[in-house]
This record gives sequence, C-alpha cells and structure tokens, in this order.
Amino acid sequence: MKVYLYLILFFLLLSCQTKKEDKSTGQKKTISLQYANGFNIEKEGDFTYITVSNPWPEADKPFVYLLAPKGTTPTKNKTYDAFISVPISRLVVTSTTHIPALEALGVLNTLVGFPDTRYISSEAARKRIDNGSITELGVNESINTEILLELAPEVVIGFSINNQNKTYQTIERSGIPVVYNGDWNETSPLGKAEWIKFFAPFFQKESLADSLFNEIKSNYQQAKEIAANATKRPTVFSGAMYKDVWYLPAGESWAAQFIEDANAEYLWKDTKGTGSLALSIESVYDTAINADFWISPSQFTNYTQMESANKMYMEFAAFKQKHIYTYNKTIGATGGSLYFELAPQRPDLILKDLIYIFHPELMPEHELFFFKPLD
Repeated sequence: MKVYLYLILFFLLLSCQTKKEDKSTGQKKTISLQYANGFNIEKEGDFTYITVSNPWPEADKPFVYLLAPKGTTPTKNKTYDAFISVPISRLVVTSTTHIPALEALGVLNTLVGFPDTRYISSEAARKRIDNGSITELGVNESINTEILLELAPEVVIGFSINNQNKTYQTIERSGIPVVYNGDWNETSPLGKAEWIKFFAPFFQKESLADSLFNEIKSNYQQAKEIAANATKRPTVFSGAMYKDVWYLPAGESWAAQFIEDANAEYLWKDTKGTGSLALSIESVYDTAINADFWISPSQFTNYTQMESANKMYMEFAAFKQKHIYTYNKTIGATGGSLYFELAPQRPDLILKDLIYIFHPELMPEHELFFFKPLD
C-alpha cells in the first residue's frame, strides 16, 4: 500500500512539473509600449523577442532578436535573426544616443568599445575611455574589426542608415551578433526616450527601465501642463543657412513637437514630413522676419559669427532682440554635443528649457540645461 501511495505522489509531482514546463513555452505575451513605434517586445516564458521594425527609413524587413538566460538553448522551430544569451557582460555600441541608456541602467561598465570615442560627452564614459576600459574602434562605417574581435563583445548594437554596412556583415560572419537600433527614426519626444526599454532585456533590467521611463514621462507631461497655462504663444523659427539652403524642421518632426508642447507657435507647423525642410533665405525671411524667438541656429554660438556669415541674419527681430538660443554651447570635454547624445533620452529637460525660454514666468527656478543664449 505504501509503495502504491509513493507511486501516486511521484506521478502527481511529475504532472505538476510538466505543467510548469508547458507554461514556459506557452503563447507569446506582448509587452506594451506607450510611444515608441520602431520596435516591440514579446515574452514567451524565459524567452524575450525584440523585433526592430524600423532600423532605418523604408527598411524592407523587420529584424527579430531572441534573448534567453545563459545556458538556455532555443528549440529548432524558433525564427530569429540573432540569438543572445543574457545578461550580457561585454558590449559594443555605435551611436552616442546609446550611451545614456547604458548609464541610466547602471551597465556602462559592460561597454568595451565604441567607434570615434571623441564624440562621447558623458563624463562617466569619458573616464572609462581615459583609463582604457572603452576602446577606440575607428569609424562606424568602417569599424576596425580586428580590434573589435579581440575585445570579444557578446553583441554589437548597430546604427545604420541602410542595409549596406559591410562591416556589420563581417562582424556577423565572425559569430558576433549585430542588433540594429532605430531610436533615431522615432518622431515623438517620448517615443525616442522609450528606447531605454530596448536595451533593458539584454541586461535583465526591464523593471528598472520601466521605472526610469515612467519618471521621464511624468516629468514631461507635468512640464507640458505648466506650459498650457501661458497666456501668450510666441512665434518661433529655427535653423540657418548651409551653403545656399536654409534647413529647418518640418512640421511633423521631433523638434516641432517640442515647440508645440512648450505652447509656442512654430511658423512651419503645418508642413508635412518628419525630417527637414530646405528653403531659400528669402522664403524664411518673409515668414519669420518678426518672429519672437529663433532656436537652434545651426552651428552658430555667438552673434558675431552670424553677422559675419550673412548680414541678412541681422534683419530678423529675434536677432535684434537677442532672442536666439542654441544647444551647441553644451558640449563634452572633447567637443562632442551633449544634445545629440543625451537629448533623445531626456526630452523632459529639452521641454523645460523651451518653456523657460518662451514663458520664463512659468518656470522661474529652472536652469537652462541644453539650450543657452548666444554670446
């Protein structure tokens, strides 16, 4: 009788264990993203699928990456472009926009290589460059693959404008996965910031990424609500001449959204497109001659430079009233732009800067972070 009872208990335990295993290979569960459109995350037990649908404009196929705890082997019927065992401990990234996410997640110590390190502005990253912990890899389009292979990263996070980067193909053939990141294609401020959730699964830091993003979102939305209390919407324009063309943000762009959320009137808000408009100086002059503010005037950091470059700049009301602001004065130790590195991750700081510029009475205690007045 005792033997019989032991057999019953054995089969019951075996049944329970089998059910637990079945749970780990059940249906995929989509992890909700609130603003980002270029990737999605699905969970299937211990497996995490990251699908990057928009690594570059007009990409003709999505890329699927399967992440699983170290020691796990996927079954043969899984379809993916690369398999990565996590958490990873050695990483190469290729865009400065990747650095803030690593720093925020507390995993900057995993970064072992970067192409063109002079463009990195993060103080923490620069210390690691100076002490040799982050190795120079050349230029993104032609990474020094010999040095990269010696570093033996577990994954390379790639930035590319198309699928023609032969260096990435060489890296993949060597057995190192290349995972494309398309954060730069997002058109909304919070959409770019939400890409911190793309990085999190590689380090099993999903909960931390959710917390960090929710704080940024909350800060952004609170600032936007403050801006809504403004009694006046000042007029704003942007950009400057490059050779014979004036480039400025299109009406559906990331930059235009900031101006709208700061409760100001961007003079090209009704134009289509998420990139840049290419206009003549005469066209900009006719529309913006009396505008209240001029932001992001290309490379200029002082009024003397602008006057020397084109006397016509002096005729704009924003020039005369000294209402021009630039992000080009906020740079790292080696001249890299902190705006291009950190701004996509911290849209709340950009919005607060713009609200202070357009409506100083609403945020009197704010100290400008990215945008500074021209000298």
